[in-house]
Formats: sequence, structure tokens, C-alpha cells
Amino acid sequence: MIIIRAKEDEYEAIRQFYYSVIEAVKNAEYKPMWQKDIYPSPEQIQTALAEQTLYYGLEGDRIAAAMVVNRKFNPEYNDASWKIDAKEGEVMVIHMLGVHLDFTGRGFAKQMVRFALDLAKDAGMKVMRLDVLKGNVPAERLYPAMGFEYIKTVPMYYDNTGWMDFELFEHAL
Repeated sequence: MIIIRAKEDEYEAIRQFYYSVIEAVKNAEYKPMWQKDIYPSPEQIQTALAEQTLYYGLEGDRIAAAMVVNRKFNPEYNDASWKIDAKEGEVMVIHMLGVHLDFTGRGFAKQMVRFALDLAKDAGMKVMRLDVLKGNVPAERLYPAMGFEYIKTVPMYYDNTGWMDFELFEHAL
């Protein structure tokens, strides 16, 4: 798989990728609660494309994975007891990481996370942070295996979930 920064003219391909992930997980054991045009929303995709923060993994001629890596985070992050002291401008966050079920078990999520960590290091960040919907077993296994430390579980609001519990993780860079 090769990882590419998405361009604005690839909006429809990225949107269709996320739609295909949503469809593919309908009957899966774990459903990430993503909904077409709610999360990831067209606006979130378009903003990430315009800000050049959306990346995708290409396997052959198919998008196998996608994610956003930026400096934006849920306001609840401000109240967390993070172990790594970092100012807002020293923090990068992974969002919307998805791997299509056709490509699971091949290490693509790990490749995407390694790529995100390298981006953050190259940008001079101190820490990578993220949140995971409580009960998202694949993510709860992935991030600690990649060196992320669990911080705590907090209630957070997102459009696709409403108020739910999310687990916070961070990785020193």
C-alpha cells in the first residue's frame, strides 16, 4: 500500500471510500457508528482536502484506507490529564481512520498510524493524540500495540454519536 495526500479533486473518490466502509461494516461485529453524510460528513472531507490533511492508502487501484491528521481536537481534550505536557501547537491528532474490510488483517491500519506519527515528528510536534469510541475493539487493540498510552475515558459529543464515552490515547514523539 502506498500512502498519498489527497487532493481536492479526489473528493468524490474519498467520499465513496467512506461510504463503502460504512456499507461493509453493517454486518460486522463492531460498527464504528459512522453514518453516510453525518460522519465523516461532506464538510469534514472537503475541509480536510482543502487543508491538505487527508491521506489515503492505495492498494493497486483501490483506496484501502483513509485518515485525517491535523491539529484539531474535541474541546473535552482540554480537560484531560494528559501525561505529556504540550501546548496546543505541539499536538497532532488522528481522525477518521478507516480501513475497508476487504483489506483488514494486512497491517494497513498500522501503516497509516506509522505514517501519521512520522508526519507529526517531521512537523516538530511533541505528541500525537486521539480518541476512540469506547467498545471499538479493533482500535482499542491497535493503538496500545503502536505505543499509544491510554489516558482516560471521557464523555464527548460528536454529531454521529451524541454524548458517548470515548477513550483518550497519546503517543510521545
